[in-house]
Amino acid sequence: MSRAGQPPYSQSGFDLEMDGHDQAREDADSHDDGGVPTFSVGELADAINGALRRKFTDGVWVRGEIQGWSVRGPHAYFRLVEDTEGGKAAINVQFFAPAQARLKPLLMKNRLRLADGLKVRVFGHLDFFAPSGQLGLKMSGIDPRFTLGELALQRDDVVRRLVATGLYDRNRGRRVPSAPLRVGVVTSTASAAWADFVHEIERSALAFQLRVVDVRVQGEWAVTEVTAAVRTLARHSDLDALVIIRGGGSRSELATFDHEAIATAIALSPIPVFTGLGHEIDRSVADEVAHTALKTPTACATALVEHVVAYQQRTELLWTAIERIAERGVTAAATDVAELAHGIRLRVVAAVQRADERLSQRARRVGIGASRVVERADTRLAAAASAIGRTPHRLDPELRHLDAVEQRVRLLDPVHTMARGWSITRTADGRTVRDAAQVQPGHQIITTFANGTVHSRVEETHS
Repeated sequence: MSRAGQPPYSQSGFDLEMDGHDQAREDADSHDDGGVPTFSVGELADAINGALRRKFTDGVWVRGEIQGWSVRGPHAYFRLVEDTEGGKAAINVQFFAPAQARLKPLLMKNRLRLADGLKVRVFGHLDFFAPSGQLGLKMSGIDPRFTLGELALQRDDVVRRLVATGLYDRNRGRRVPSAPLRVGVVTSTASAAWADFVHEIERSALAFQLRVVDVRVQGEWAVTEVTAAVRTLARHSDLDALVIIRGGGSRSELATFDHEAIATAIALSPIPVFTGLGHEIDRSVADEVAHTALKTPTACATALVEHVVAYQQRTELLWTAIERIAERGVTAAATDVAELAHGIRLRVVAAVQRADERLSQRARRVGIGASRVVERADTRLAAAASAIGRTPHRLDPELRHLDAVEQRVRLLDPVHTMARGWSITRTADGRTVRDAAQVQPGHQIITTFANGTVHSRVEETHS
């Protein structure tokens, strides 16, 4: 019985059955013994395929993980693998061009791209390929809901672990600098995402400094390279922000950024992380744990530019406010100075006027007082002149007395004494020698006469 909306399949085992041609060949084969038929390799291959067609007439659904995806010409080949208790189980799958063309709209509608590591549920017909002796599945259908459900389950498991370990909101707690101009970028530099990001940054004409790590953003090595790049840039303390960007792609390609290793590296980054993974609808785990998640690389660049422009605007507003405050302060100070100067001028004028009045009053008083003093002095002078005129005869005795005193002084002058033969003897330091005891042999003495001096040395003294 087939499932509604899906190709039917059978889970029963099967036995190899022989048709009439095979039976006739067995009867004719002389080497057969014991009733057990003998097949040639080609006959066995035909028998196996006949049995497969009879037992799995409507085809079969198989689920597993794609490994070894390869494209050869228009066809694709891979192995569908499952881990079992006894080890790995695998079956080869052929995805031929006609089936690809038929399923392409379905895959595009669900934004799926088949690649290694993707878990799928596919429909096809079993086929034993005689030239290689391998059993394979010719794929002709796929259940996209199974793959999307598996991706969602894996994503939810990662998110739960991040929440449980406290990493889910850690990077959102990082502070974005006011002007994040030094930016580390994780991307493929050969992609349009990088070109769009750089174009937007350059168009802003701001002084951004970009430090880029070139990585693969899809495929087998994408998780390892992106994780290592994030950890490397996170160690640079001189960066303001870290950006992870890639262009648009399928939902299965976006699953790269659902990986726990990338999410953990983002969460542990001490630098705020911006993501622009090019998906308008889906959010990856990387978006969930990033500081800021944006839809496209261009939007990511625009967000950084807006941060810096907002900082510039705030700075300009602050400068404008400072200028207004300064202008108001200067105007108020000028007004205060003007008022103070006016008050000083008024007070100075009043003080000068008062000083002029006091000076005039004092000048008048001085003039009046001087006139009186002069008048009194004139009066006294006239009286003195009159008195002097009346007393010349009273000065004669005094004058005669002065003449006598002058005569006696003249007679006592040593000059006149020395003129009569007397002299004055002094020591070298100018002391007058009045007694022979004042000098000793060898002393220098100076003898002054009326008409000169003599320097001599004492040879001998007698008391």
